[in-house]
Amino acid sequence: MASSLDTNVLLYFVDDAETEKQARAKEVVEREMTAGTMLVSTQVLQEFYNNATRKLQMPLSSEAAERSVRRFIEISIVIQIDTEIILAAIARTRTMSISFWDALIVEAALKGGAEKLITEDLNHGQTVDGLRIENPFI
Repeated sequence: MASSLDTNVLLYFVDDAETEKQARAKEVVEREMTAGTMLVSTQVLQEFYNNATRKLQMPLSSEAAERSVRRFIEISIVIQIDTEIILAAIARTRTMSISFWDALIVEAALKGGAEKLITEDLNHGQTVDGLRIENPFI
């Protein structure tokens, strides 16, 4: 079964300033890549590029961030954020106390058939409609 990765996992993967989290993110990405079970949404790819070039302590160049995005696309199952996911995310914000952006990530993971969502932004161990939330950084 697929594992959906949140933006923070991909950012730590390239963030040389966060060495402990980077090591853990590399373990996660390599495990999922090797298994062929890595799932990301188009939202995650967009957030990654924006944050990698602007918000890291040592931002990536535009070219380096683009290379990373292209690599993540090659090694992942990519879920396109569409109107169905947007409407489901809006509904999810009414039933859970999470942001719209987190709800989009949850809904994309569910649409992609993910068994788990790997993130540090939601409650570790929580289950959402059969989707298990895992924080690899605790």
